[in-house]
Amino acid sequence: MVNGDYAYPSTMNVESVHRVAIPPPQPFLKSLKYSMKETFFPDDPLRKFKNQSASRKFVLALQHFLPILEWAPKYTIQFLKSDLIAGITIASLAIPQGISYAKLANLPPILGLYSSFIPPLIYAMMGSSRDLAVGTVAVGSLLMASMLGREVNPNENPKLFLHLAFTATFFAGALQLSLGLFRLGFIVDFLSHAAIVGFMGGAATVVCLQQLKSILGLEHFTHKADIVSVMSSVFTQTREWRWESAVLGCCFIFFLLVTRYISKQRPKLFWVSAMAPLTSVILGSLLVYLTHAEKHGVQVIGELKKGLNPPSATDLVFVSPYMGTAIKTGLIIGIIALAEGIAVGRSFAMFKNYHIDGNKEMIAFGTMNMLGSLTSCYLTTGPFSRSAVNYNAGCKTAASNIVMSIAVMLTLLFLTPLFHYTPLVVLAAIIVSAMLGLIDYQAAIHLWKIDKFDFLVCFSAYIGVVFGSVEIGLVIAVALSVLRVLLFVARPRTFVLGNIPNSSAYRNVEHYPNAHHVPGILILEIDAPIYFANASYLRERITRWIDEEEERLEGAGKTSLEYVIVDMTAVANIDTSGISMLEEFKKSVDRKGLQLVLVNPGSEVTKKLNKSKFLDEIGHKWLYVTVEEAVGVCSFMLGTHKANPKKDEPEGLNSV
Repeated sequence: MVNGDYAYPSTMNVESVHRVAIPPPQPFLKSLKYSMKETFFPDDPLRKFKNQSASRKFVLALQHFLPILEWAPKYTIQFLKSDLIAGITIASLAIPQGISYAKLANLPPILGLYSSFIPPLIYAMMGSSRDLAVGTVAVGSLLMASMLGREVNPNENPKLFLHLAFTATFFAGALQLSLGLFRLGFIVDFLSHAAIVGFMGGAATVVCLQQLKSILGLEHFTHKADIVSVMSSVFTQTREWRWESAVLGCCFIFFLLVTRYISKQRPKLFWVSAMAPLTSVILGSLLVYLTHAEKHGVQVIGELKKGLNPPSATDLVFVSPYMGTAIKTGLIIGIIALAEGIAVGRSFAMFKNYHIDGNKEMIAFGTMNMLGSLTSCYLTTGPFSRSAVNYNAGCKTAASNIVMSIAVMLTLLFLTPLFHYTPLVVLAAIIVSAMLGLIDYQAAIHLWKIDKFDFLVCFSAYIGVVFGSVEIGLVIAVALSVLRVLLFVARPRTFVLGNIPNSSAYRNVEHYPNAHHVPGILILEIDAPIYFANASYLRERITRWIDEEEERLEGAGKTSLEYVIVDMTAVANIDTSGISMLEEFKKSVDRKGLQLVLVNPGSEVTKKLNKSKFLDEIGHKWLYVTVEEAVGVCSFMLGTHKANPKKDEPEGLNSV
């Protein structure tokens, strides 16, 4: 029985072997409470309320929903100086971006300014991020234009299209608020990093292509978002191209990209890139005004209404057939806005080493979008470009959003007439320069190097957006991400373990080629919970491991297989299908004359196996805390008893 690769102990102290304990029974309600808490309250938000007076609990509750009440009492003059500079800086970016993105959404340009006034004020009171700068985003604007445009033509019926935009924003906010209140934010996590990279890159590509309408000065353009339709629309109208507009657009794109490059190379010059869009608007407006370029094919914004946000509560559309479209659009843009805003907020929180509450963020986003829809605003979130400027400008608190909001308010009250001569090509250039930063090809290359399936998810989402539509790309991204989760669950990894020489460690023989097989014993590890989705696969895979091991031993002329040890350390849970699988598997190994041994099943697994009587069936003496102990006992029996252990078991081991 002795094998040169492994020497089993000649003596075995049975009393030193540790038994797997059966966890004490827990009341059903207590177990349910624990499971619910871990699912919906992993951050334990009620911990700070323990042992507090009623008045203190009331104050803490207010601070939970209105974080401004927590940081405002500690606010200092130094904070004000930093937030003032940051707020003015992001306002210079928010004003031209807001107008540009509103045009992208096929909405009146003034809505971009409205959406940069009310929502930032609400977020400053309710948001938990110090660095997030709130405003409209290109991807959300494109999604809204694409989805609503299929139901209502914005040129033929602009009023209804506007009302549907408010309604979609309302439903987006309602979804976000509901996810936050019911603590369902984990749903957003189904959008993987790879899916977001591909989706954002595809959406940015489509947005850039659609700006060819303004850059080339075209009046008639396709409402479709796919690359084939866009390029077909561009090249079938070559006679309508305006060289004046094209030259102007290329010059401003070059200017904006150069300023961004300067700011990236020298972070202290962040203000160069931040001020570039407003500078472009001013220069473009002056150029058009002085040369009367609007009479030579250069399209301009035209008149913008002065004044603050008018109410729009009565404009919401809650009747068929349009309500269904508004709900569908709201749900999709709401999820995308959440994913982007929370991801951006967490990124900057990591840089400054503080924590943001995802559920608070969802409540803040939902509230600002719902109230925004009632005050002539459309979808807002925390865009990366604006937040990056806010971060680099040295903001200290969310008060920078208040400063930005005040600057936008002053613009709405006094400065809107100055935008009359702003050329649309400048707005297109601003959008193109911002979108190029979202095409993260370096992240795609990184995904290819690290994980080919993640790259496939990324690339598929990109292709889906560019050649299909934004919705198709989103569906592909989510579907592939969910498919990968299902594959992880349905096809868990199993390993053959071997003994590392001169140690008591047992590791994967593929990972550690020098790990030795233990004679007469097959050691397997299951690396996932056992559920109905993977139970059949695991039974078949483990049976195949046994067959392969028996063939290997037979071919090598070594000791026949007697024991199958299954390390269940990584099996956190098991359902009834998994238990049935183990029962069937045990019968299978019994027919082969083998002994099944389990190692270190988790507490939940042990409780369920005990309640199902499986432990009685297998025998408690065949449960061990470590692989080392299991191998020691099995090797001891192999060395002292040549007969089948199932037929001739020593009485001394019955107490193990």
